[in-house]
Amino acid sequence: MGILFFSCKKSDKAPAPLPVAQDVYIAFNEYNGPWYQAKIWQNGTVTSLTDGTKNANTYGVFVSGNDVYVCGQESNSGGINVAKYWKNGTAVTLTDGTKNAIAISIFVSGSDVYVCGYEFGTTNYVAKYWKNGTPVILSNGANYAVGNSIYLAGNDVYVSGYESNGTKYIARYWKNGTGINLSDGSQDAFAYTVLVYGNDVYVAGNEYNGTTNYVAKYWKNGISVNLDNGTINTGARVIDVLGNDIYVLGSENNGVASTGKYWKNGVAVQVTNPAKSGYCYAMKVFGSDVYTVGQETITGNSGNTIAKFWKNGVVTDLTDGTKNAYATGIAVK
Repeated sequence: MGILFFSCKKSDKAPAPLPVAQDVYIAFNEYNGPWYQAKIWQNGTVTSLTDGTKNANTYGVFVSGNDVYVCGQESNSGGINVAKYWKNGTAVTLTDGTKNAIAISIFVSGSDVYVCGYEFGTTNYVAKYWKNGTPVILSNGANYAVGNSIYLAGNDVYVSGYESNGTKYIARYWKNGTGINLSDGSQDAFAYTVLVYGNDVYVAGNEYNGTTNYVAKYWKNGISVNLDNGTINTGARVIDVLGNDIYVLGSENNGVASTGKYWKNGVAVQVTNPAKSGYCYAMKVFGSDVYTVGQETITGNSGNTIAKFWKNGVVTDLTDGTKNAYATGIAVK
């Protein structure tokens, strides 16, 4: 059989442009004295999710089609935190209000709404998630456990968090209810965001180095990657992956002030003003743009925090600083 030769010609077509977000949704909380009020910011327009008569907080936001979902908690008349989410501003309660509970992360797949968090059991908090309002228990209640992030990959449900072994916290995630440890339990470790990209499972978190500080890190398929050398306290909260690039959002504390930052492929990028105390709580990478949200403290006598978001490092204030506020979740489309 003869050898076949193929002639390759360089395409004259320009590469497809990267997508640009048209809508930005940010969940945030603002203190109205005496309570925090849950709110959402969309392209400059603020909508209150709660009326401010009881304490409420948002944590995660998810956009599916034309529907906007925000999860969090609101206290009831007895002062118990009720886990709930809001769909287009309408509240859906997940717990009955007899025990404290919090909804931390939300993911929508088709007509199914998944929310993870934790609820107090008999003696400890129990990690769990709710599918369309029906709870799925992840921990047995013998030790303190928390669900921090939920992600759907096909038919598989991933929840990341941490659980005590009686003396230390173990970073872990649950896949379809089965727990998988990320740390060995010799030092405290915490897992926050879980993400599945292709065949790989990524989890962001931090672990105590056994001497003086916590170290920001992520785990890829259970293998840990440190993002800092442990000379100061650092932590990682969110991970996002785009192509060959790995973005991890977190913060560091030098003993005087905290600053928000993210690491792109292990290289740190400053987000908040290092002259002020600041934190970053959520991130989304979309096309060539990096969106982060969090808070920054006002310099001066008030000491209030301003809810903010940064697009490629350019800051937008969500609140005016007359009241304490912080931003917790972001979605873009």
